[in-house]
Amino acid sequence: MESRLRVRGHPIQPMLVTYPFGLFVSAAVFDLADVAGGPAFLGEVGYWTAIAALVAAALTAVAGMVDLWDVRADRTLRTAVACHLVNAAMAALFLLTCLIRAQAPQRGATGVALATELLALAAGSVGVWLGARLMRQFDRGRSAEPNGLETLGDPAVATVEIIRPRA
Repeated sequence: MESRLRVRGHPIQPMLVTYPFGLFVSAAVFDLADVAGGPAFLGEVGYWTAIAALVAAALTAVAGMVDLWDVRADRTLRTAVACHLVNAAMAALFLLTCLIRAQAPQRGATGVALATELLALAAGSVGVWLGARLMRQFDRGRSAEPNGLETLGDPAVATVEIIRPRA
């Protein structure tokens, strides 16, 4: 199975996954600093970072669902679905904390919100592990590809591809 959404031959969804996960980690670090007694604005920065992560997670989920469309019903499909469900659980926990914090006047973090975020990051770590396993399953059937600067190819060639599903 190959990804249907690609940039210069590389799948888009694995590239996009790094944004929400990195933003979720950053949000938790800001909230940790807020709970530990840092300046009050750090809690609000953590809140808005989590909101940005939720937007990025939604876009990543869309790209993942497009790729999931053509996966055969075997071990790869089970791994892909598990990966998406775990990542959705992580996003749902962050969404829960954001909804609760939206009612607060300064949107600062609390110990319970931070604990929920750390639980979400633990789930997200499982999602990263499943995603890496999924990429290894996809790479087994691929031929050896060049790597390095030669992969850039001709700049005049289209850089974004949308592959049509096989009939």
